[in-house]
Amino acid sequence: MRLPQVLPGSSAEVWEWQVHGNCRGVDSSVFFSPDGERGRARAKRERRAKELCRTCPVIAQCRAHALSVNEPFGVWGGLSESERFYLLTHQTPHATAG
Repeated sequence: MRLPQVLPGSSAEVWEWQVHGNCRGVDSSVFFSPDGERGRARAKRERRAKELCRTCPVIAQCRAHALSVNEPFGVWGGLSESERFYLLTHQTPHATAG
């Protein structure tokens, strides 16, 4: 049996980017809607979340993660659920990368 040349990294390395996000320490209700939220309340909450994302140092990693796992809820990488759904269903695979 041949031994691997390099062992895989820890799973913590896969998620390490999250500790650098602007969202760290922010209440999750900014990014995830409560049941029944619609209209102006939803738009206001999403605007606030996207403002935090806009200057985030890991926005590209966050967006790529959400798109790669088809994240169904919340604002990730500056994109809402509906924006991610649109990208995943209407764009080429190249357009969804970073």
